[in-house]
Amino acid sequence: MIRAAAPDDRARLREIRTWLSEPTPGLLETTLSGSGLVFVSTAEGRPVGYVLATLGDDAYVAELAVEPAYRREGRATELLQIVVSAARERGYDGVSLTVHEENDAARALYDSLGFELRREEPDYYADGGTALVLGREC
Repeated sequence: MIRAAAPDDRARLREIRTWLSEPTPGLLETTLSGSGLVFVSTAEGRPVGYVLATLGDDAYVAELAVEPAYRREGRATELLQIVVSAARERGYDGVSLTVHEENDAARALYDSLGFELRREEPDYYADGGTALVLGREC
C-alpha cells in the first residue's frame, strides 16, 4: 500500500534512509514538515520504503529508498508513479531526479517509467561519479 507519510513515520523513515548511499542531511525532516512530497510503501502496516520529492520549478525526486527485503516487488515503481501523479495534480509539468551513472538497476527503473537524460553532472557524487539528471513530463 502507498500512502502519504505521516509525522509518526519519521523514526521509521530515518531507519530506511540508512540504505541510501548519500542521503541529504535534514532533508527528510524539512520535507515531512510540509515543504514537499513524501509517500511511503507499507508492509504489515509499517513503512518499508519511501520517496521524497522537493517542489520548485519542477518536482525533484531527492530520495527513493526501499528496504532490501522488500525490493523487486514493484514498490519503487509505485512510489515514483504516485509522485508523478501528485506533481501533475499540483500543476507541475515535470518530474526530475539524479542517478549515479553506474547504478544500472535504478537507471533501468527510471527508463521503464519514461525518464530521459537531460544532462550530466561530472564529479557529483562523493566517489567522483557522474550524475545523470533525468526528467519526464507529468
